[in-house]
Amino acid sequence: MPAIDPRLIQDEPGLMGAWKGFRRRVSQGELGSLPVLIGLVAIWVTFYLANERFLSAVNLTNLMLQIAAMGMISAGIVLVLLLGEIDLSAGAVSGLAAAVMAILNVKLQWGAIPSLLAGLGTGAAIGLFQGIWITRFRVPSFVVTLAGFLGWQGALLYVLGGTGTVNLNDRFITGMTGTFFESSVAWPLVILIVIVDLATVALERARRSAAGLPLPRVRATATRVALTSGALVAATAIFTQDRGLPLGTLILVGVVLLLETVLVCTRFGRHVFAVGGNMEASRRSGIRVERIRVAVFTLGSTLAAAGGILASSRLLAVNQSSGSGDILLNAIAAAVIGGTSLFGGRGSAWSAILGALVIGSISNGMDLLALSSSVKFMVTGAVLLVAASIDAISRRGRQASGRA
Repeated sequence: MPAIDPRLIQDEPGLMGAWKGFRRRVSQGELGSLPVLIGLVAIWVTFYLANERFLSAVNLTNLMLQIAAMGMISAGIVLVLLLGEIDLSAGAVSGLAAAVMAILNVKLQWGAIPSLLAGLGTGAAIGLFQGIWITRFRVPSFVVTLAGFLGWQGALLYVLGGTGTVNLNDRFITGMTGTFFESSVAWPLVILIVIVDLATVALERARRSAAGLPLPRVRATATRVALTSGALVAATAIFTQDRGLPLGTLILVGVVLLLETVLVCTRFGRHVFAVGGNMEASRRSGIRVERIRVAVFTLGSTLAAAGGILASSRLLAVNQSSGSGDILLNAIAAAVIGGTSLFGGRGSAWSAILGALVIGSISNGMDLLALSSSVKFMVTGAVLLVAASIDAISRRGRQASGRA
């Protein structure tokens, strides 16, 4: 019996019909980022009621600066998860790339831009190496990147040598997270981002319509665009009440928007979703699966390197603990909490920012309430467990509807 497209199923009339339709869309993962947004609002309201400073312009600006590095690394993790793979080396890669950039700039007196490019190039080279090893020798990505997690940490210690800590003083590098734009610059930039997002949505609908593919619900698409645009406008209004729009936040949003455009509007993006959905079917349809996987691991490590550079810019230094601690686990958790499926083929680049906001808000709010780290870890773990469970339930629901 042919599968029934869940988007063609009509809800029953009345309140009970609406409730059944809502439950069906939850079980089949059709609500997109709405559950994450509802959870984020609940977290913000809870912490605001506990401490009014949580929603102050100063604290929200600090929150966005705090999650910039994690969000960038998480964006790379999103790409890898879309393939149904995992990258456990992202944290170590971020630290090593930042160390390479710092040593070249501070010790060898390279300029800021060549040093930054060398740091990003380090991440790209590592991703290329790991991607080729995974595809050529068919070693599970878990094993290869776990080896990288250990090996690249050793490389970080080797690069730093006996110095241990390298302080950054180049104004261009430190300015990536220390620069703020006033209203006259911030608002045109945000309007441009909203226009690009709208154009991306319109282009995707036009492509699907021309190809004869089912279109996403207009209401769902409009809601997503309205929420994204509203969030950007509200955030800008808040930022301009404090120091201004942070360049670090603008870099993160710009990268995520570019990544989402690539995933939605290009052949490469469609191939990424196809490979993550069914690798064998993609191979039989002519997609060069190995090239897609290598390219994704390369991009993922490059974004991890960018995250490490943003972290060092904010902290004004690189040391032996750069990229360690809970940065990797938080980046993976952010991607999953934001709505990217652990099983591949389903997700969005925006989930990196949403998930990072959830984790960052929990950490920031608990710090304001002077709660212990033990509580912070337990709450974050519970949120991750709930997000992963929803993903698993949605996957079973989609499989059940496909067999109908």
